Amino acid sequence: MKGGFNARKCSEQRPLRPLSHPSRARDILHDVGLAFITHPDCLLHEMGEGHPERPERLAAIEDKLIASRLDYVISRYEAPLATREQLLRVHDPDYVNRLTELAPSAGLVQIDPDTAMNPYTLQAALRAAGAAVLGTDLVIRGEVDAAFCAVRPPGHHAERARAMGFCFFNNVGIGVAHALEAHALSRVAVVDFDVHHGNGTEEMFHEDGRVLMVSTFEHPFYPGSGVEGRSERMVNVPLAAGAGSREFREAVEQEWLPALERFKPQMLFISAGFDAHRDDGMAFLRLLEPDYAWVTALVRQVAGKHADGRIVSLLEGGYDLDVLGRCVAAHLGELAVL
Repeated sequence: MKGGFNARKCSEQRPLRPLSHPSRARDILHDVGLAFITHPDCLLHEMGEGHPERPERLAAIEDKLIASRLDYVISRYEAPLATREQLLRVHDPDYVNRLTELAPSAGLVQIDPDTAMNPYTLQAALRAAGAAVLGTDLVIRGEVDAAFCAVRPPGHHAERARAMGFCFFNNVGIGVAHALEAHALSRVAVVDFDVHHGNGTEEMFHEDGRVLMVSTFEHPFYPGSGVEGRSERMVNVPLAAGAGSREFREAVEQEWLPALERFKPQMLFISAGFDAHRDDGMAFLRLLEPDYAWVTALVRQVAGKHADGRIVSLLEGGYDLDVLGRCVAAHLGELAVL
């Protein structure tokens, strides 16, 4: 049965390719350089018993990395704390101040029906945002070819002055802004395949001609956005409940790829949510692991053609632990392909 968590977002709920041989690990690591960015602080953030956005999500990813031998093909990095300057590129100063003041010394502070802070939340959120910054630096400096940020809390619902949908700081937005402002890129694309529309990311960049956003999401569904204000740079493709591989792949091929080809991004960011999977209880789309591998391979092709291969992927949704681990393994397996 879909659903089961009594909060606004949650109440609307509803194949792996291993390395051919362990000896390939050293060659792949040398040639590809896939950064895996995380931090123990991200395990300390909790929002209450039974909440689907829980620390065990990161443990499930780690377990699948080992089981699929992907731990051989990653370089591990600890996420730094994002600086105030980095946050303020996309967030309102008063909002950052207010969030800091709300952080409790004990217990939980409820931000909205879905989103709460414990004493470790602010630190975890700063690490998650800092991971996006570090991934951007590593990729642009050529120290790695791609980066995956295994962090929580997620970020794509966080607006300029509002926490919502489990999100506090908009991690992908902070990474995009860092690429634009600190590294002087002029065209950056965001790919978002989470089951929920990335309203925060759209809000931050819908007026910025340097940013293209392509996304799919279930609609009508939380947060109820994404169908208004479509443009050549905001290519949001709503999918009806029950849609699966065929509808998703058609959206990517017919809507995303032409937009990406026109835009010719110099770098790509992925809001990697895996809650559109058929067996994830948060929603009603029906994607499978091969869909995530397939779309990741296409993003890699675009990056290889226009962006010197530069990709930073950040964990967003995905709440069934086994499904999440399998999907992230499929995603990273493609990011690590020669």
